[in-house]
Amino acid sequence: MGADRRGRRAGRTVGVDLSELAVALVVALFAAVPLGVSLWALLDAARRPQWAWALAGRRQVVWIAAIMFGALTVIGGLLLCSWYLTRVRHEIAAAEDGWVKT
Repeated sequence: MGADRRGRRAGRTVGVDLSELAVALVVALFAAVPLGVSLWALLDAARRPQWAWALAGRRQVVWIAAIMFGALTVIGGLLLCSWYLTRVRHEIAAAEDGWVKT
């Protein structure tokens, strides 16, 4: 490699196909979505107090373990986390606010 006018070594540029870059970005986003949803559900389940889980008639440890296991299986994890975030989370939040399920 030769030096340029300023005395620095001239580097080579590598041509990047933008379609390959776009495909890589889409694949990365699809891989990140299940992980992000699982992380959201896991952190939400962990931050809820134990007494709210007991009032709602649910077990916190079971849900946290299920979410962690579900993160290993993409489709199962998405289904499980979606169920938690749309159904169970609201029951726990209602118990936290004083609304007890009868």
